[in-house]
Amino acid sequence: MRTTDLDAMLRALEKQFAEQPDFFDQDPVLIDLTGLPPELWDHPIDFVRLVRALQGLRMLPVAVRGGSLQHQQDAFEAGLVPTHESVLARQPVVAPTPAPVPVAPPPPAVQVPPGAMVIDRPLRSGQQVYARGTDLVVLAMVNNGAEVAADGHIHVYAPLRGKAIAGARGRTDARIFAMSMEPELISICGVYRTSEAWPADVQGRAAQVHLESGPEGDKLVITPIKLG
Repeated sequence: MRTTDLDAMLRALEKQFAEQPDFFDQDPVLIDLTGLPPELWDHPIDFVRLVRALQGLRMLPVAVRGGSLQHQQDAFEAGLVPTHESVLARQPVVAPTPAPVPVAPPPPAVQVPPGAMVIDRPLRSGQQVYARGTDLVVLAMVNNGAEVAADGHIHVYAPLRGKAIAGARGRTDARIFAMSMEPELISICGVYRTSEAWPADVQGRAAQVHLESGPEGDKLVITPIKLG
């Protein structure tokens, strides 16, 4: 933000995205006040209105950075979280400390294997998804410039055109599956292969990728998947 005039800013946002109403899909947003001129630091900002307006554009405001101490306090009261580097005033914003509430001791922990992370919308260029400690299932296209990563397997039930990184923390049995294999880059446990070295017989076809160890070291093996 470079102005505290919400009417002008929101008109510009609505005009910019009027022809792309689905451009955002609950994407998290940081409200950055570091570009606000110092002469506007004493101008109030209606953060409640700003949050509601951004939510109406299918954004998810979560945090604020920069601005004055009063801006930080108002943003906090509107449900936004100040980032660590955000307070440019001399005093930090202090959240009210809730009274301690007695709680019963927790029951013994039950070890439950984590379920796969499921993404059911297309991933645009620049978007990244990481399934920590589990598999990743993508039900829509991974576009060029997007990146999917998982500590386990990656399943893409659509064209895979971006980057795919399986076994991100060393799981050697991780695999990558795609209904249409045409990625920019694939990697398993740090062994990678780019589109320039992609075999023509699996380009654009259903295929899987796994890591194979041999006398000459580890390599990625790409094989077609027979459907039906």
